[in-house]
Amino acid sequence: MIQNHPQKTREYNCHPIIDGTRWGAYNHRPDDIIITTSYKAGTTWMQTIVANLLYQDGNFPAPVSVMAPWLDMGLPPLDEVAAGLEAQTNRRFIKTHLPLDGIPFFDTAKYIYVGRDGRDVFMSMWNHHSGYSDDLKAATGDIAEAVGRHFPHDYADIHALYADWISHSWYDWEADGFPYWSHFSHVQSWWDYRHLDNIHFVHFADLLADPEKAIRAIAGFLNIQIEESLLPGVLDRISFGSMKKNFTNIMPEAADIWQGGGNRFMNKGTNGRWRGVLTETELAQYDAAASKALTPDAARWLEHGGAV
Repeated sequence: MIQNHPQKTREYNCHPIIDGTRWGAYNHRPDDIIITTSYKAGTTWMQTIVANLLYQDGNFPAPVSVMAPWLDMGLPPLDEVAAGLEAQTNRRFIKTHLPLDGIPFFDTAKYIYVGRDGRDVFMSMWNHHSGYSDDLKAATGDIAEAVGRHFPHDYADIHALYADWISHSWYDWEADGFPYWSHFSHVQSWWDYRHLDNIHFVHFADLLADPEKAIRAIAGFLNIQIEESLLPGVLDRISFGSMKKNFTNIMPEAADIWQGGGNRFMNKGTNGRWRGVLTETELAQYDAAASKALTPDAARWLEHGGAV
């Protein structure tokens, strides 16, 4: 049964990447902006968009990932991340990959949910997961071993990862997403509360098709006035080419996480690459998993986008 108000009911921890307990260090400020996706759905893109709306001249006080830390990412020292957030004096924005049942909910926060077709998410996930640096592999392997689990890094090919990703999750209460968490369950957890006026849904495909329209809607949701003379610069800086060229100003730590650094992370930025890669059997598995986890309206939006 869906509660009248979102409640944290699960703890997403004991994973090499994500740790929901870290939100215990968060001290909420009214008007904080929280950007959420399952993964590989445009999180960094949305962080960069919000940064450019808050600093429309492009003069950021710090790299985007420093201004908008991924609070539930388990590897960085929590005391440093929390202290960095506390030290910020301007309007803050934060990244999370937690489902809504794994995060504290605040009526005075603004939540931006970014959705993307799961097949596109998986293709981006393959590039992401198969490109980890040796240091990242070692760190995540050690964390998994400490909780008695194995976090597989070196899949034989894309189909081997897909077989795991579509069939089970790291968490017993989910049915897909391994070796991470469920993309579908994540979407549904937020979709169930789409009626709340402090949650704004953006679809990756809509952002690709008309970035200006999407950005104006985001600015309206955040009560940010766009300076029209600065909008062309905003639109340029959030373009794929500009982000890739200037990625050290967005996520400088990428060089430590992926082989090839930002070039690996900023791979294609397109949809539909699963066509001709995933087999008919795999696509049927996808449809079955989506139907099991998603309500029909959520499934339609996830595939096609559009207004919510």
